[in-house]
Amino acid sequence: MKRLFRRICLCKYFLRQQPALGSFPLARILVVTSLLYFSFACAGSRDDQPISLDAGMIGWITETMTDLMVHDITNPPLAARFYAYASLAGYEVISQADPAYHSMAGALNDYPEIHTLNDFLNQHTQVSALLAMIEVASAMQPSGPELLKLRQVFLDSCRTLGIDSKTLLDSEAFAKSIGQEILAYAQSDRYKEISNYPRYTPSEVPGSWYPTPPGYFAPVEPYFNTIRPFTLLRPDQFQPIPPVSFSESTDSEFFRLLRQVYEVDLTPETRSIAAFWDCNPFALEETGHLMVGLKQISPGGHWIGITDIACRQAGVDFHKAMEITTVVSIGLMDGFLSCWDEKYRSNRIRPETAIRKYLDPTYTPLLQTPPFPEYLSGHSTISTTSAEILTHFFGDGFAYTDTVEEKYHLGSRDFNSFYEAANEASISRLYGGIHYIDAIEVGQEQGKKVGEWVIATLGQKNIAKPLSP
Repeated sequence: MKRLFRRICLCKYFLRQQPALGSFPLARILVVTSLLYFSFACAGSRDDQPISLDAGMIGWITETMTDLMVHDITNPPLAARFYAYASLAGYEVISQADPAYHSMAGALNDYPEIHTLNDFLNQHTQVSALLAMIEVASAMQPSGPELLKLRQVFLDSCRTLGIDSKTLLDSEAFAKSIGQEILAYAQSDRYKEISNYPRYTPSEVPGSWYPTPPGYFAPVEPYFNTIRPFTLLRPDQFQPIPPVSFSESTDSEFFRLLRQVYEVDLTPETRSIAAFWDCNPFALEETGHLMVGLKQISPGGHWIGITDIACRQAGVDFHKAMEITTVVSIGLMDGFLSCWDEKYRSNRIRPETAIRKYLDPTYTPLLQTPPFPEYLSGHSTISTTSAEILTHFFGDGFAYTDTVEEKYHLGSRDFNSFYEAANEASISRLYGGIHYIDAIEVGQEQGKKVGEWVIATLGQKNIAKPLSP
C-alpha cells in the first residue's frame, strides 16, 4: 500500500505541474510521466505483482510522434510510413514475448524472421515495446531526437517505481535490437531511392493538376508508389475506375461535377465538418505581408488518434492495443500507396483551378487545396480503410467521441460507428471545395478494398483477431 500511495502522490504532482508548461517537448514529457505513474498505480497494489503498463502509453507515444510531425510539416503518406514502422517495432516485441501474438514474418512483404528475445530474458515486455517504438521513431522522423528526451524520462520513471537496473538494461537492449531490425526493414522499402528520381514537372495537358494558391507547393510524393507495400501485392492491385473525363463543355459530366463543388451548400454544420476533418499539414494563412503556416495533423494522424480513443474506451490490454495500432498503421500505409498510385496516373485538375478558369476567377475554396492531384481523395481512401479495420476489431455500432482535434481548437464530435466517421471525413472534402464527388465515392470503395485485404492477409497468419463480444 505504501508503494501505491507513493505512485498516486507522484501522479498528482506531475499533473499539477503540467498546466503551467506550454512548451513542447517538456510539457509532453511531464504528461507522459504522469500517465506512467498512474498506469503503474492502477496495475495493482501488491508489491509482489509485476508492473503492467496501461494501453494508453502507446497512445501517448503516437501522439508525441504526431506532434513532431506537425512541427516538421510531415506529408500524409510519409506520416503513415513513420507510424507503421514504429508500431511494427512495438508489436514485434510483443509477438516475441507473448505466444498469443504472432510475428509479421510471412504476413508482410519481405518481413524478416527476428529472434532476439532469448538474449534478454530479464526484459520487461511492455517497457521494451515502448522503447522500441521510440528507437524507430527517433531514427526516422526529422525531429525524432526530441523523442530521446521522452525516452530518458520514461526510464527514470521506471527506476523510481522500482523496476530494477538489470530489467531496464535488458529492456533497453532488447528494444534496440528489435528497433535496428525494423529500421533495416524500413531501409529496404526503396523510399530512400525517391530522392534520386527526376524532379516532377506538372503536365500542361488540359485537365491536368497544377499547383494551387496560396503556397503553389510542388507536388507531394509523386513517386510514393515505387516503394514496397506491406500487404498489397503491388500498389495498383486495386486500380480504380478512371475518373470522369475532363471536358471544357458546359454540358459535360465533368462540368456537372465542377458545378456541384462550386454550388455546395455551406451551412454552419457543413463548415464545421470541413474544418474538423481538414488535416492539411500544408495550410497557410496570410497575416499582413507574411504567409504563416498553420499547424495541423495529417489524416493518418487523426485516425491513429481515433485508434487510441477506441482502445482506451474498450479497455483493451497493452498487448492488444499494440496489435490494433499496428494493423491500423499498416492499413494507412497501404491505403496511401494505393491512393497515390492513382493520383499520379490520372493526374486530375483540382476544383479550385478549374473553377477559377471556367466559372469564377475569384473563387477560393473553404479549405486550402493540398499540393497533389485530385483523384482519388486520400482522406476518403484511408478513412474508409481505417474504419474497416477498426470495425473488424471493435464491431459495428462502436459509439465514441472524437476528441483528437480539441488541441487544435476544433472541439469534438460524436459518432455511432467508425464508418459514420469515415463517411463524414469523406464528404468533408466536397464541403471544403477540394474534391469532386467521384473522387470521394471511388476513394471510399478503394479504401474498403484495402482494409478488407489487410485484415484477410494478416488473418491467414492468425493475426488481428477481433475482440471477443
